[in-house]
Amino acid sequence: MSLRCFICGKKAQVGNKVSHSNMKSKRLWKPNLQPAKILVNGKVKKVKVCTKCLKKGKVKKVA
Repeated sequence: MSLRCFICGKKAQVGNKVSHSNMKSKRLWKPNLQPAKILVNGKVKKVKVCTKCLKKGKVKKVA
């Protein structure tokens, strides 16, 4: 599975790590994804969801 939220589509962002001497190298900022069983079209599906979507209540977890 990719590093992408099933609900909002949030994904990893690319940028530069900048050292004290101002040298730059590429790095990734990964989203905080959590596995969750949710109801999709009447069926239980196991997907990765970001914590913001879980907090906002955009997802109904299934036991």
